Amino acid sequence: MSEILSGGCLCGDVRYEVRGSPTYVFHCHCSMCRRAGGTAFQTWAGFEDDALTITQGTAEDYKSSSFATRSFCGRCGGQLLYNYTSGQSPSVWVTVGTLDHPEMITPQRHIFSADSVPWVHMVDGLPRTEGDPEL
Repeated sequence: MSEILSGGCLCGDVRYEVRGSPTYVFHCHCSMCRRAGGTAFQTWAGFEDDALTITQGTAEDYKSSSFATRSFCGRCGGQLLYNYTSGQSPSVWVTVGTLDHPEMITPQRHIFSADSVPWVHMVDGLPRTEGDPEL
């Protein structure tokens, strides 16, 4: 895939585009992603840092750990992005659910599967990593 994918928050105040193919796509079951997204897990698609353009509005940033910042809409609270701030190659991760066409993205694995809530039973055949994978 070498097209431009667009997405945005629930209220539409913040819009973005990513160019190119994702470097990695996964379902994350860690407690931080669950809390930030208000979901049982969060699906992320990673892109090179320069692939992202905010086309409308301004995303608010929250430093959620010593190595990452999460970006969200200040109006509706929709979580949009995850940026590594240290220890990783420059990358930006978009929440697949905020894409206008999430069906264009295919997940490759589950990470932090050891933290999965016990009532989530996904039988999708994807590999699982108990913790943080080497990306």
